[in-house]
Amino acid sequence: MSEFMQLTGFKELAAALRELPERVARNGLRAAVNAGAGVIKKEAIAKAPEDTGALKANFYQKQIREQSGPMQQTFYVGVRKGVAKYANNKANKQSGKAGKTYKDDGTTFYWRFMEFGTSKMAPRPFLRPAFETKKEDAVNGIGAKLDERIQKYARELAKT
Repeated sequence: MSEFMQLTGFKELAAALRELPERVARNGLRAAVNAGAGVIKKEAIAKAPEDTGALKANFYQKQIREQSGPMQQTFYVGVRKGVAKYANNKANKQSGKAGKTYKDDGTTFYWRFMEFGTSKMAPRPFLRPAFETKKEDAVNGIGAKLDERIQKYARELAKT
């Protein structure tokens, strides 16, 4: 799945980031975009169909370093397709293994069938609707976190 949220029209922000030391700009932007990705991930988990718990436990958000730099950060939100690892589910509680990694009998590869459907099953999307529902909140979260980081840096500068 390749849904992208690209923010444009932020010439002033880009200019302000260029004024900051590269480390501060990169780290602040990374933290901000990570916060935005977290908003999308949280909504995707809420919209995901109920199953054994494996699907909801295997969402992730990850920075893609190869596509990131001081002026651009790329994060993916998705579902791991490998063996499910999760804690505090019914099977673990019943077996007395709560809090430990649990290997489900299956994997979460099936998420894409739910999201996109198959020739025999209608789609029941949850990732795309999560993105569409929360993209504005994600942008607001990015702005708030970036503002927080810039304010923190400004306070540190004022102390020196």
